[in-house]
Amino acid sequence: VWTNWRHIWTKLKLNYCRLANQTMSIRIREAQEADIPQMMKVRLEVNENQLSDPGWVTYEDCLDYIIHRGKGWVAEIDKDIVGFAIADVKDANVWALFMHPDFEKRGIGKKLHHIMLEWYFHQDKKNIWLSTDPNSRANEFYQRQGWTPTVILESGEQRFEMTLEGWIQSK
Repeated sequence: VWTNWRHIWTKLKLNYCRLANQTMSIRIREAQEADIPQMMKVRLEVNENQLSDPGWVTYEDCLDYIIHRGKGWVAEIDKDIVGFAIADVKDANVWALFMHPDFEKRGIGKKLHHIMLEWYFHQDKKNIWLSTDPNSRANEFYQRQGWTPTVILESGEQRFEMTLEGWIQSK
């Protein structure tokens, strides 16, 4: 219950700041194990690319990806996580980039995307890939960020790739 009130308070403050032409402080930092419950909450509240079975992504999966397979970042406002991104170096892919619907279209996802790819290409020079629903706003977002659509997967999702050269050019 407390986290719901914190989220409502954060949203009210964000709307007030927008109306008063002020800005709220958005902090982006590396994800830690303690962030996973809030990250999973954001993941379950998205409007697009929803999980048909929330059990498909577990606490242990998130922990493995942010500790062993790659790295993750969270965007927070007043200690409330509003978005996150996770890069998987082992499989050279973006495992997650999600924003809470109340905080979309504010440039936060773009900042997370930038930090994640900057880190990834400092770790590895191989192409990185991701997949998303071809009819989603995420699909358009990735194309605007310089990702190249490659194939439609058996799952129906669009696969994208980013090369190091493409990343440098898109910055």
